[in-house]
Amino acid sequence: MGASGEKQMGETPTVLDRVETAEEPALYEKELAQQAGRDYAGATPKTDPKEIKLVRKLDFRIMPTLFAMYFLNYVDRNTIAQARLNSLEKDLGMHGTQFNTTVSILFVGYILTQVPSNMLITRVPPSIYMSTWMVIWATVSACTALVQSYAGMVVCRFLLGITEAPSPKFYPGATYILSIFYTRKEVAARIAVLYAAQILATGVSGLIAAGVFYGLDDVRGISGWRWLFIIEGCVTAVVAFAGFWLLPNTPSTTRWLKPEERELAHARIEMDKMGESEQASTMEGLRQACRDKRTWIFCLMQNFHLSACGFNSFFPTVVKTIGFNTTITLLLTCPPFIFAGIVGILFGYSSGRFHERTWHITVGLTTAIVGFVIAACTLNTAGRYIACFIFPIGAYSVNSVIIGWASSTLSQTREKRAVILAMTNIGGQIGYIYGAYVWPDYDSPRYVIGFSIIIVECQRAAEMDLSEDV
Repeated sequence: MGASGEKQMGETPTVLDRVETAEEPALYEKELAQQAGRDYAGATPKTDPKEIKLVRKLDFRIMPTLFAMYFLNYVDRNTIAQARLNSLEKDLGMHGTQFNTTVSILFVGYILTQVPSNMLITRVPPSIYMSTWMVIWATVSACTALVQSYAGMVVCRFLLGITEAPSPKFYPGATYILSIFYTRKEVAARIAVLYAAQILATGVSGLIAAGVFYGLDDVRGISGWRWLFIIEGCVTAVVAFAGFWLLPNTPSTTRWLKPEERELAHARIEMDKMGESEQASTMEGLRQACRDKRTWIFCLMQNFHLSACGFNSFFPTVVKTIGFNTTITLLLTCPPFIFAGIVGILFGYSSGRFHERTWHITVGLTTAIVGFVIAACTLNTAGRYIACFIFPIGAYSVNSVIIGWASSTLSQTREKRAVILAMTNIGGQIGYIYGAYVWPDYDSPRYVIGFSIIIVECQRAAEMDLSEDV
């Protein structure tokens, strides 16, 4: 008889026994949650005034730093979308699908280093690891202003993807930090705030670009898009250096927590763990992640979802089809994303508050589909701009819910959690790679091909969301 069969009848298996032998981990986790008085996400109620005060202190110290890093990360990332409306393609002699390739190649570099990066982040202090790479990525971003050809732009974008993989980009590093300071119930709302930073950055980057192009274009013989890369890269580097001192590493080593707060911060995370073993090797974490079928479902869900979100690199181009000049177009890209950021925060809060993921994701994706359909069917100024409000709200409202869901339910060890976050994001980045090519120039101004494809992708993501296996 196997090891599991040696237990006496009626004896409750230990957590490790169930983690190693359970054939239906999702069912086991629900049973464990019920036994421990938790919700299905593994969250325990928070009633201790000391704990409430601690969480507020964590929010005040951790969230502003991560928010700023996220915000600048996506301001930098969206620079190329705004640069296209200046003289980027003309200056570099780009034509055909070459712009699409410069968008796509970033994610190739990102994918190649994502899993190794997240396997290492559990072994290196996050403040050092993430901030160091952020300085490097900011340098690469600023140096993009020096490129003189399409080939040079492709190389810079590829290097940018490599250097961004260990940084807060697309959640893995930042989500790992959140998962070691916040409980499962708390993580979803914090991820929503970070994702709102990304959405707001996508909108605000248009305002920044409008100001730079208007005031600095051809100053000292330098094109406006080059000034944009220089300014944003330098500002990002300053924030990255601050991250060395501002980002915490673990609850027990955080300088700005009192000894009793460190003990409470550590204890509450230990209490919140659901079948999580003490520690595992990085390769064991990879093995655990690959053997859990839910990992692959979340990867597919994120792939379809982020492929649909690939419109963000072409959003200024789509808005320009309304018929305004470059400055007005860049200004018009801001309001839809500001509104989408607010809705994204509310979605993340609601998901955590009501302990529900499935219908939040379904409603968000359905809203996105409605917006995409309207955008594909009309070139009317008011109609298309209204659609440009609707589809970012739907598409961007669900990402924090997907990532929070994966983080809270697939975490026997912190190594497995880190690898799963990386794998889920890789699934999404693959979607960005091919998603960049569904917006060909010849399909302008209606872009029926692009909108039709991402409608199908939203539908497929919803099917993964409604699967009984997650």
